[in-house]
Amino acid sequence: MKRKNFVMDTLLSLLAAGPLFGFARVRSGSDTRTRVGFKVNSGEARFGKHFKMKGVTLNTLDIKISGKDTENDLAVFEQTGLTPKGGPPLHVHPYQDEWFYVIEGEYVFQVGEEKFPLKAGDTIFLPRNVQHAFVQLTENGRMIVSYLPAGKMEAFFAITDRWTSPPSKEEIAKLFADHDMKIVGPPLKAD
Repeated sequence: MKRKNFVMDTLLSLLAAGPLFGFARVRSGSDTRTRVGFKVNSGEARFGKHFKMKGVTLNTLDIKISGKDTENDLAVFEQTGLTPKGGPPLHVHPYQDEWFYVIEGEYVFQVGEEKFPLKAGDTIFLPRNVQHAFVQLTENGRMIVSYLPAGKMEAFFAITDRWTSPPSKEEIAKLFADHDMKIVGPPLKAD
């Protein structure tokens, strides 16, 4: 009888401690999450690379917090809008939420079937699996863009940066699909 109780007590103790073992792994440094704070200066990118989005828009994206810093939990970019009256096609991210904060300029966002005007200081949340797009209304624009989780967005922007000639609609659709996005309509028009 004592042996049976010992075995049960040991099993229950191991099951109860299981989450602690998982926590110990994360805290041990065996993961790739950045363990020290860092600063990215104004006008600079996390790893010194300014991504120029050629083909979809002409915007510049600077990584401020990389998916490499967060085990792919989060990526944050500063987007400088260089495409007045332009923006990405209507699309869906099945695995990511997006959050935008407008620093400068004016935009219209479509989320689902609703349209929202945004100006400096405004924030908008775009849930995963909901179609969305935006159009830049002003000559200049700047936003902070976050992806939760980071997904394949850094790789997506790296590829658009390497394009040397305008891509076809088919190439753009393939690039979106290869990076876990689906185009579901044309870009928004500035009214």
